[in-house]
Amino acid sequence: MNSRDKGKRGELELSKKLKEYGYDTRRGQQFSGANGDADVVGISGLHIECKRTETLRLYDAMAQAISDAKDGAIPVVMHRKNHCEWLVIIRLDDFIAMYREAGGN
Repeated sequence: MNSRDKGKRGELELSKKLKEYGYDTRRGQQFSGANGDADVVGISGLHIECKRTETLRLYDAMAQAISDAKDGAIPVVMHRKNHCEWLVIIRLDDFIAMYREAGGN
């Protein structure tokens, strides 16, 4: 299987998972096909890079999310390897801002 097909499958899997939480998400390139779009769209304020791989080059993935994020969008990397749950990787500054906005001390 080529990496593009594997990426597409991961994006569809993640979108489905986010729909289970009530978000109306879809693959970012499903209709437009433009480079620089988020891999999964539908959660306002986030730029989601989806990585469905056994080995993740974390800082490279985050650099891609930062580079592709539109002004004001928080870059996040959502990652899952086989037989594991989805993880969300976010910069500390963005996490603290979100936590404080949600009422955290």
